[in-house]
Amino acid sequence: MSQDSTTVPETSRKLSGRRRREIVAVLLFSGGPIFESSIPLSVFGIDRQDAGVPRYRLLVCAGEDVPLRTTGGLELTAPYGLEALSRAGTVVVPAWRSITQPPPAAALDALRRAHEEGARIVGLCTGAFVLAAAGLLDGRPATTHWMYAPTLAKRYPSVHVDPRELFVDDGDVLTSAGTAAGIDLCLHIVRTDHGADAAGALARRLVVPPRRSGGQERYLDRSLPEEIGADPLAEVVAWALEHLHEQFDVEALAARAYMSRRTFDRRFRSLTGSAPLQWLITQRVLQAQRLLETSDYSVDEVAGRCGFRSPVALRGHFRRQLGSSPAAYRAAYRARRPQGGPAERPDRPDRLERLERLERADRPDRAEVIEPRVGDHSLPLRRPGAPGASTGHSGHPPHHHHAPHPEPGKPESDAYAPRLPEQAAGRAQGRPSLPGQRERPVG
Repeated sequence: MSQDSTTVPETSRKLSGRRRREIVAVLLFSGGPIFESSIPLSVFGIDRQDAGVPRYRLLVCAGEDVPLRTTGGLELTAPYGLEALSRAGTVVVPAWRSITQPPPAAALDALRRAHEEGARIVGLCTGAFVLAAAGLLDGRPATTHWMYAPTLAKRYPSVHVDPRELFVDDGDVLTSAGTAAGIDLCLHIVRTDHGADAAGALARRLVVPPRRSGGQERYLDRSLPEEIGADPLAEVVAWALEHLHEQFDVEALAARAYMSRRTFDRRFRSLTGSAPLQWLITQRVLQAQRLLETSDYSVDEVAGRCGFRSPVALRGHFRRQLGSSPAAYRAAYRARRPQGGPAERPDRPDRLERLERLERADRPDRAEVIEPRVGDHSLPLRRPGAPGASTGHSGHPPHHHHAPHPEPGKPESDAYAPRLPEQAAGRAQGRPSLPGQRERPVG
């Protein structure tokens, strides 16, 4: 069950007599990244009862009899071993050191035993590979870091890998996407155990949102698993990525691979971990995302350049995968880059350079006139508070009119149209400004 579901599946087994629901065991391995390892330690290992968060009892367990080295060469010491898993109602595997190495057999046996005795098993990020190796994900939905999802699907074909979700709750087995998504899943566990108020209080302490919307789609890359390089389908996949601007369907890809549609679907899914149609749509949406960030094409033009049959199709798929419309995504992207960036027009460096000069001069400890360059139609600007700066008729600083957001398909810098000298003179004499005249926001 995905994070967006409104109900939570019931745990299929009751806890054995010696296990306690409030005891959480975190299983650490050498080589595991420290960030992922620290998430369950912080969520379940700190007493925050003063904030309304019920207390868990944490058992940190070593999954193997070797020094537990982590990021930066740090060496950790776990106070418990695998035997402590027999007391836990929840067992968390925060990460695994390498998706190409098999986990220790003793740890896999301990996880199977814990699951058989009713414990809830949780895999964060690459911890899903440990759960899969133990057979706990067979026939179940699961997720992991989007970068490793194809490998997980190929290595364990009985697992229903969904790389789009931040986390998947299948009752007594839960998995999350990479890194920060582990926080989302741990908050979900607290919400399931103790309610939304407790999860919200914990989220405030951690300074994170109590529930993030959307999934991993916005972070997906066009990268493919390393194993694809030697596969006959690699040439077809490479062709598809190079021709996303053309309109073609999965039938065309199957024909290029000299396969029937059914065979192509089966081979493609085993290779990449996703259905070819979903993969193709995702690649087109990713290409649209890049064009919205780096070009001034209209949404209709972006749709055509990404192989969508209509702007309506682009908007529908874009919203489903990224949670917003193309126009809203572009506006939000550019709002985070007020001085231009990839979305700035390459043929208008004069305007970008002028805005950068104005921003560099915008310091409270400086009061100077910025002289225009030759051919620059904007008037010399005087810093607010400098001698001779305009204060309006009442002697108070004038009201700052903020420029509106740029229209989709136009560069952000167009929101700051340069004023001609005669336009500025009219404003100084109290005449109303003409449409299109905008003052540069200050501060």
